[in-house]
Amino acid sequence: MTEIESRTMRKILRRFAPLLTICFVVAFLDRVNVGFAALTMNRDLGLSASAFGLAAGLFFVSYFIFEVPSNILLERVGARRWIARIMFTWGLCSAATAFVQGEWSFYAVRVLLGAAEAGFFPGVVFFLTLWVPASYRARVIGGFMAAMPLASVIGSPLSGYLMSLHGWLGLAGWQIMFLLEAVPSLILAFVVLRVLRDSPKDAEWLDESERAWLESTLAAERKDRTAVVEHGVFNLLKSPIILFTALAYFGVTGFNYGLSFFLPQIVRAFDLTIQQVGFVSALPFIAGAVGMIIVGRHSDRTNERRLHLLLPLALAIIGLTGSTLVAAPAAKLALLCIAAFGVFSALPVFWVVAPRLLGPATAAAGIALINSLGNLSGFVNPYAVGLIKDATGSFNGGLQLIAAFGTLALVILLFVTTRIARGGTGDNSTISPASYKTES
Repeated sequence: MTEIESRTMRKILRRFAPLLTICFVVAFLDRVNVGFAALTMNRDLGLSASAFGLAAGLFFVSYFIFEVPSNILLERVGARRWIARIMFTWGLCSAATAFVQGEWSFYAVRVLLGAAEAGFFPGVVFFLTLWVPASYRARVIGGFMAAMPLASVIGSPLSGYLMSLHGWLGLAGWQIMFLLEAVPSLILAFVVLRVLRDSPKDAEWLDESERAWLESTLAAERKDRTAVVEHGVFNLLKSPIILFTALAYFGVTGFNYGLSFFLPQIVRAFDLTIQQVGFVSALPFIAGAVGMIIVGRHSDRTNERRLHLLLPLALAIIGLTGSTLVAAPAAKLALLCIAAFGVFSALPVFWVVAPRLLGPATAAAGIALINSLGNLSGFVNPYAVGLIKDATGSFNGGLQLIAAFGTLALVILLFVTTRIARGGTGDNSTISPASYKTES
């Protein structure tokens, strides 16, 4: 590593990484805090498990519909303004959840929240491709995506505490939680507007030599890259490998949303108070955050992607399935921690592999398409888990369904990574045919 490379990347990471991670913590918390609200909100509003699952999942229907258009608009108006807009509108919609009166208003607010937040995650991933060379990307995306488990590590005890303030200002605990947890996104929208820049040429905080190194490095990567999929959004929609990759992401994200939406209710069955549920529910996500950072860094250091994606996903399948086969709370919790470690470790490596399928002209739309199709698991799985819970009185069947989707994802990703290897693509996130290691 040259001195100019070290200096430039240090400046970039210090400026962007902490802010984007905090933003994603807030985004994910506003997305999944409904899982904690369910502990008392379902009773207050008369919601069944299936009605709650449907409402939780409707977020992802509008998220899916608006994801690709949002990322196309981001590319046109600039990431700085568009990401700030996303954060402000989702904050308003999240706060509005405090005022729902029944299942239909709950459904409506969740649809609006999904539309507001659409484009945030793939927009940030695309933003990072404009600023971060490929050899740094797994650790940076891993650090950014560590916000997902981190949001639950912070948000679980926080949500438990806010829920315990029931009666303050005449509000239910879940209403207080929704209102106060929406405030950070409204504030951060203005911070994003001030701090982010749309491209390296706008970086007044880099000197000329640093800016030249960064622009030349990124330009060389774009020139060397040969996409598996041809340019054009229509080609993305008709590409089997893109659609299979999106289906794989459906299976991967299913673990995440299954844990996020239903873990508080699973843990509550351990005969704990709401505040105790908050602290215990954080443990699997602590394991996930640790795995995400360790595996992402190790994947970059060894320049290996395939095993760093497939093995953690297999671990997630084993952990989640195993948790449905034991009754002891300690054993169930330990296996859920293993599942969280596995799935959160796989996520950042997935987002190093997936953009390898795309050319520069379709990167923004392609990332958004894979993300939006995959995130439909956030609709299908919660609704299915709720229906199974109403029918059987247990979450086990729903968790086994999520593990089955994860197994399908494992098989697809085995195929996709083999396809990339045979394609002989050429940047730092390439998986070579012989060793499945990236070439520096």
